[in-house]
Amino acid sequence: MILELHRQGVGVSAIARRVALDRKTVRRYIAQGLEPPAYGPRQARTSQLQAFEPYLRQRLAAFPQLTGRRLHRELRELGYGGGYTILTDLLREIRPNEVSPFEVRFETPPGRQAQVDFAHFRTVFTDEPGVERIIWLFSLVLGHSRMLWGRFVLHQDMQTLLRCHTAAFEALGGVPEQILYDRMRTVFHREDPDTNPIVYNRTLLAFASHYGYLPKACKAYRAKTKGKVERPFRSIREDFFLGRSFRNLDDLNAQFRQWLDQVANVRVHATTRRVVAEHFSEERPALQPLTVGAFQAVLRLERRITRDGMVSVDGNLYSVPSSARRRVVEVHSTATEVRILEDSAVIATHPVLDGRGQRRIISGHRTLPPPANSQTPRDDRSGALRAGEIVALRSLAFYDAVGKRLAANDTAA
Repeated sequence: MILELHRQGVGVSAIARRVALDRKTVRRYIAQGLEPPAYGPRQARTSQLQAFEPYLRQRLAAFPQLTGRRLHRELRELGYGGGYTILTDLLREIRPNEVSPFEVRFETPPGRQAQVDFAHFRTVFTDEPGVERIIWLFSLVLGHSRMLWGRFVLHQDMQTLLRCHTAAFEALGGVPEQILYDRMRTVFHREDPDTNPIVYNRTLLAFASHYGYLPKACKAYRAKTKGKVERPFRSIREDFFLGRSFRNLDDLNAQFRQWLDQVANVRVHATTRRVVAEHFSEERPALQPLTVGAFQAVLRLERRITRDGMVSVDGNLYSVPSSARRRVVEVHSTATEVRILEDSAVIATHPVLDGRGQRRIISGHRTLPPPANSQTPRDDRSGALRAGEIVALRSLAFYDAVGKRLAANDTAA
């Protein structure tokens, strides 16, 4: 601009006012012409850190993982009075670079392995407006074909875990040789490095033995070990869960099954480059056949009967008959039902209730009809009692005597 104004005949003072520079500066640029100004090198600044650089290099060569905070404390003990930022700038230059090895993708042959995990979700069911529910997604993925099966549940206890396993095996039509688990408390009691690094839950081991698979633990603090089951959680959250409404847990699982059948398991998988369902049809024959009979792990408990004739199991209440005499009874809890015993005799059998805070009353356990506003489910929808519905508990000797008397009457006739 200065040279162009000078070429047009504008005076030095006018150019200086126009470009807001001193007149001597304007004359210097006019004298230099189009040559760019030359700047000399800046004088090197001395730093307090230079004296400590050999010490830092020696420490990092021996221990590359030392943090900047640790080294800053050590330097201050040696007399360093400078700042922390200039230290971290130098550490980025002199710290040895660690070359990370490439990750090796772990693939398994057909039928060899499945991976299991839980994921945390929150939702408000339209049947319960204003009540936020914490729910869990149980997910099982076959390692070879990436076939995905899942179910939303209300908690992660052992009964729920076993029910979900059983349902997954039945849906897949077989059992893999191995199942890889995260180090969840339901599967593993504890870790004891002195004796055995991993202590498995005995009930899970019995369940695995029943179905013929080997439970395995993934490496500690290595989520990528079971990435095949963790990776779909993001897709489930973003592609299925967000932006939908659900009436209740059953409606949520119904919509989820539809999404699995119509979206997740019919897509071309990004890694295998194959349609998941078609790939699974080839893997299915490699799965182990299902065993005959369901697994029945019995958890034995002692429970006290409440004043209104209920027994609490896993946060839910189950009724006992009004004829129960003892206040403390024995409870046998399995994956599918709750059996209540008095003096070793079964006095009540209930299906396991999902969730917590629920009640179930068998109609024959109460001599009076339920109140009009009662919402507690009963096995008889009408709530009315029928003749013979309440049967007194008698010993086998009583029925043996009745049988002999009836046989004698038939003979006499």
